[in-house]
Amino acid sequence: MIPHVVEAEYISGYKIWLRFDDGLSGELDLSGELDGPIFEPLKDLSYFRRFSVRYNTISWDNGADFAPEFLWEKPAQQQASTDSQKTARR
Repeated sequence: MIPHVVEAEYISGYKIWLRFDDGLSGELDLSGELDGPIFEPLKDLSYFRRFSVRYNTISWDNGADFAPEFLWEKPAQQQASTDSQKTARR
């Protein structure tokens, strides 16, 4: 199943909070992911902040977007790490 972004909020810098259709949510820092000509305009924070949720992901007016699977991976990894830390403390 491909995850779908259902909600997104700008936090600060290049950080965005996302919620997915499976209930997973988390914060992503996309500062290291803005490589290539399509992402060049996003390096301007005023442009970066103008994303919207379309086509099951976040996208910008210039056509830039990220695969929802890519966006889902980071909060999923963070949640798995948190869950394993809680288990280890028990």
